[in-house]
Amino acid sequence: MTTIDKAGTYKLAGHTVRRLGYGAMQLAGPGVFGPPKDPTAARAVLREAVAAGVNHIDTSDFYGPHVTNQIIREALHPYADDLVIVTKISARRGADASWIPAMSPEELTQAVHDNLRNLGIDAIEVVNFRSMLDVHGPAEGSIEPQLTVLADLQRKGLIRHIGLSNVTPTQIAEGRKICEIVCVQNQYNVAHRGDDKLIDDLARDGIPYVPFFPLGGFSPLQSSILSDVAKRLNATPMQVALAWLLRRSPNILLIPGTSSVAHLRENLAAADLVLPDDAMTALNGIAVKAN
Repeated sequence: MTTIDKAGTYKLAGHTVRRLGYGAMQLAGPGVFGPPKDPTAARAVLREAVAAGVNHIDTSDFYGPHVTNQIIREALHPYADDLVIVTKISARRGADASWIPAMSPEELTQAVHDNLRNLGIDAIEVVNFRSMLDVHGPAEGSIEPQLTVLADLQRKGLIRHIGLSNVTPTQIAEGRKICEIVCVQNQYNVAHRGDDKLIDDLARDGIPYVPFFPLGGFSPLQSSILSDVAKRLNATPMQVALAWLLRRSPNILLIPGTSSVAHLRENLAAADLVLPDDAMTALNGIAVKAN
């Protein structure tokens, strides 16, 4: 058994994936913009992840833009049969590295073709539509027009499966009336737990929940409780935060990102960490104190 096998597996788009995956966002330059300082190191991280057993990689063509998908292709193409690459669309980057909504039918269609070209594939296994009704978090509003476009591209064979990102429960319900939704990707971590009920609802339906910013994202998690538990368990705070997510619900799939092989190994070692009940109780209190 490899280390990450201990984290278990779950079904994603009909594939059995290990619950510890990899998010490619940090392979781009600072601010997720431009090329990395060391492209060779970026390719090495991807190869190390796959060698360690990772078979779920999350990416987007607006990382860079285009940068991470091109690095993934350089490092891993032709792809292993069991590797599930998930991308997301609906944004573009301004010259100043800003994140700009790109949700028109033409923009969504172009984004799918850009992903296909840069990844070097004929069909994308999973495309997440990321709602950009509010750049900073989920905002209510119909997503039917955008999902109708993606459902049409799915019928044409360019997309195999469709997921959602940065969405509300109402939008998920709307989406499931239009097409099968195979995963939901929202912000969630030990301190940011607004989706608690949603995670449990999705688990009952067998739908994976993929938390982005599992370690806090651009503002890394900082908590004395997290640090105390980590010290007691001889682990890092980030390993504890990942282990908490793995125990939180079996339908949670993790995609922590890094541009460092050493940090990647540290993240994947979270699968070895067993959190005792008293540690879980303490960690559950972080969100209460944060509110």
